[in-house]
Amino acid sequence: MATVREVQNGALHLRYPEFYGNVYDEAEHDRRYQTLIETHAKLFSEENPILFSTAGRSELGGNHTDHNKGRVIAATINLDTIAAVTKRNDSIVTIISEGYPPVTVDLNDLVVKKEEYNTTESLVRGIAFAFKERNLAIGGFCANTSSKVLKGSGLSSSAAIEVLCGTIFNHLYNDDVLKPVDLAQIGQFAENTYFGKPSGLMDQLACAYGGIIGIDFKHQIPKIQEVSCSFEEKGYRLVIVDTGGNHADLTHEYASVPIEMRAVAAFFDEENLRFVSEERFLSRLPDLRSSLQNDRSILRALHFFEENKRVEKMLEALEADDMKRYLELVNESGESSFCFLQNLYPSIDPTEQGLSLAVALGKEILQGQGAVRVHGGGFAGTIQAYVPIALFDRFTARMEKVFKAGSVTALAIRKAPTTALIY
Repeated sequence: MATVREVQNGALHLRYPEFYGNVYDEAEHDRRYQTLIETHAKLFSEENPILFSTAGRSELGGNHTDHNKGRVIAATINLDTIAAVTKRNDSIVTIISEGYPPVTVDLNDLVVKKEEYNTTESLVRGIAFAFKERNLAIGGFCANTSSKVLKGSGLSSSAAIEVLCGTIFNHLYNDDVLKPVDLAQIGQFAENTYFGKPSGLMDQLACAYGGIIGIDFKHQIPKIQEVSCSFEEKGYRLVIVDTGGNHADLTHEYASVPIEMRAVAAFFDEENLRFVSEERFLSRLPDLRSSLQNDRSILRALHFFEENKRVEKMLEALEADDMKRYLELVNESGESSFCFLQNLYPSIDPTEQGLSLAVALGKEILQGQGAVRVHGGGFAGTIQAYVPIALFDRFTARMEKVFKAGSVTALAIRKAPTTALIY
């Protein structure tokens, strides 16, 4: 639990480096948490809430491979959603987030409601149901949140909220018995079943875990490989560029990717592409074209096979401290997403190509240095770039001239998992 005075006196300062990287504004974060506590007192008449923090994520490799049991690399980042929470003595959950209508859910009713699709209410209900299914305790709470995770940016603002809600139930009612992978699986279940979005597990797992992780989704329990790397120490700044498009209404575009990949898998009597060998796939291309009548699905499958191998090579490069090779592979991943996965613009509106333009401009600025690729799900939103620190100011100025002031955001790797702030 925390008070404004404790935050003012520096109670959280020892936690900030593991949350926000090596460069951060201590006073700014103090103000964030103080305001959060003060707002909680105004909203709920509770002056000593428990503080929580769950971060967004950045996908580093494995674009659209997780939903077919593939491999990815992801990083927890320094942009987080924070919450002030107090326990209630009933079954009501109330969440008030900056800029959004209040959310109220009665945990006595955990039935899927189609009219709640795409709402925070559905996520809370689904997460609570998943806790009950695991024979874990649930109960009411009051929370207010403030977020630095940019909505519609591919940083997984929705996954951060899912994992945050799970973390609150886990801490308030279950003595933190669940591990990050459990919280991620619960969040994915809520998003798939209650929210109505067919997401993979990468977003939730990266928001929950902390650090850079390689994830292999071949089996039900993902295999996690922790990787220690500081891009800043290697001379590069990891950034995203917001091109101004919001991907919130493009669910059908995202859904088409796993559907088409699984259509190829089904041709081989498998549910997911991970269980189809690339050799077998290539040997049956004529039959696939004739059967599916969908060349895009074949190209997306080709991306899946190559991206899986690329993730392994990227992890090997990071482990070997070979930044040059790593960046070559990042660029290869970006080219594959553009050419074969085809997720840089929505098929329903090919005139809107902010991501394509940003990638082209990024390549022109970097002139073979660093790397640039689509970020996250794609179709709209953000690109990702590794920018030599010496070029960062020029890169930012030129990008923001084309898109908008503030469109370039520098990221840092967050070491801490989703957590209550115990100090």
